[in-house]
Amino acid sequence: MPGAPSAWVIAHATLIPNGAVLDLASGLGRHARWLAERGHSVVAVDRDAEALATMAGVPGIECRHCDLEGEHWALSGERYAGIVVTNYLFRPRMAELAQMLAPGGVLIYETFMHGQQRFGRPHNPDFLLAPDELKQWALAHGLEVLAFGQGDISEPRAMCVQHLCARRPVVSVCDFPNREAMR
Repeated sequence: MPGAPSAWVIAHATLIPNGAVLDLASGLGRHARWLAERGHSVVAVDRDAEALATMAGVPGIECRHCDLEGEHWALSGERYAGIVVTNYLFRPRMAELAQMLAPGGVLIYETFMHGQQRFGRPHNPDFLLAPDELKQWALAHGLEVLAFGQGDISEPRAMCVQHLCARRPVVSVCDFPNREAMR
């Protein structure tokens, strides 16, 4: 069975507007289940078919088995009111992840950063964020940073993490320099 949801996810999930929520690299679905229990429609995506099978039939959860790191991005063009990612990092898809947020949509992200090596896996720098990396990434992709933190945490176990809560701004027609072209 999955563990308890992340305290970071719990603290910021109320900011997710109505609409579908993507739980990317969902594993056994600790966040997908928790969000569905609170009335969200959740799309749980993972490469592990066995983990996804544990959520079969759970109300409010649609499970999708796909390669998250392959050449073809199975989620291309989809939009979500919320995206939750924990303990997963694949930099080549980060720009696409930002584009998947609907206007007003909220991204809740928490994963390992440099310093995690002191506590165990992962050790590979490809899976460890540099200091402030998530915040800089969000700002570079036009997201509004609502909350950010980094460093050691002790629950659910000792880890060195970075966490972010960011929102895609809602853009109105008034924000376009050539409004007449929009009519």
